[in-house]
Amino acid sequence: MNTRARVVVTGMGAVTPLGSTVASFWDGLIRGRCGIRRISAFDPSELRSQIAGEVGDFDPLVGFQHPKDARHADRYSQFAVAAAREAALQAGLGGGGFNAQRVGVVIGSSNGGVTTLSAQCRVLAESGARRLSPFAIPMLRSNMASALVAREWGLQGPSLTVGAACATASLSIGEACRLIRAGEADAVLAGGSEAPLCEVIVGGFCAMRALSTRNDAPSQASRPFDRDRDGFVIAEGAGVLLLEEESHARRRGATILAEIAGHGGATDAHHLTQPRPDGAAALRAMNAALAQARCLPENLSCVLAHATGTRSGDRAEANGLACLLRGQRTPVTALKSMTGHLCGASGALDVIAAIKSIEQGVIPPTLNLSQPDPANGLEYVGQQPREARIDSVLCNAFGFGGANSSLVVRRF
Repeated sequence: MNTRARVVVTGMGAVTPLGSTVASFWDGLIRGRCGIRRISAFDPSELRSQIAGEVGDFDPLVGFQHPKDARHADRYSQFAVAAAREAALQAGLGGGGFNAQRVGVVIGSSNGGVTTLSAQCRVLAESGARRLSPFAIPMLRSNMASALVAREWGLQGPSLTVGAACATASLSIGEACRLIRAGEADAVLAGGSEAPLCEVIVGGFCAMRALSTRNDAPSQASRPFDRDRDGFVIAEGAGVLLLEEESHARRRGATILAEIAGHGGATDAHHLTQPRPDGAAALRAMNAALAQARCLPENLSCVLAHATGTRSGDRAEANGLACLLRGQRTPVTALKSMTGHLCGASGALDVIAAIKSIEQGVIPPTLNLSQPDPANGLEYVGQQPREARIDSVLCNAFGFGGANSSLVVRRF
């Protein structure tokens, strides 16, 4: 393995509650728009939480060569195919310079085709097993997003599926970097996709008392790091990046957007859903990412925090960040205040936002943050974007089961 091989980003794609392109996603972030509203995917009237970050302008046929393939794909796979298409087109994947046998796909999901599973369970209950769809099994598989993206683009390199709850997309990007550094691939489409807006998932989180219940004020519901937060807001969408080994990108004359300079992971080994209160494992993941990037904490331009808006999660991450930064006034912001929490896709969208911040010299705001909690010396970005030169960004993603993943994104 060439541990010093540089992994760069040459393409990005996004499907989000703020829009179904990277441009609309970024525009929404910088304008401080909120993509959270009452759920329309099903009738949420019986649930404590009735709001979500729902994708509203999405064409499920985007990215598919044949409409029937889109109809036989779960919504999470449709999101992944669309986001991968945007990333691939920006990178010029279809224009030559690639060996299809050396291009991989690592697109993960926390829930997979749960929308299909939920619908088919209703069919089973109402009409019996003979009425189940012959496409039900492939549609609900968690590896189907990677498989469909590989099929649409004819990619024959390694195809993997990561499932690590809300750290999924971040770990997918980390694994893609590992494949490239190991010499197993020249390029990888990597990220995450999620379509969890069905009764069983939203209702299950409601039963856990994990979701915000500000149903009468959806735009104020997601409040990372704010004293008045009352839970996270679930959301759907996808983020995919085209990663390449630097010399491969240079040989084909690609436009390099940024570098994935470091990745670190660690496990809490603490609780099924609650993080370690001291943020110790999160801190280990952050330190590992910085060490691989050969970046000191004081050289970070900003942090895109995981920060979902739960009390235990926000406090644990803040404790870890306070230990890492040691009083430095490094800006910390939280995108989920505008998008909601896209579960297994969130980590990829943070990386995309980090790259746009480097490019544009702007840190997105943290909506609804008026009274920071905990008040532990962190420099939270408030409700307005902040202009600054951005060179290195730390992106955090943490998940149920104690999964911790951090990435360092650097100006190239």
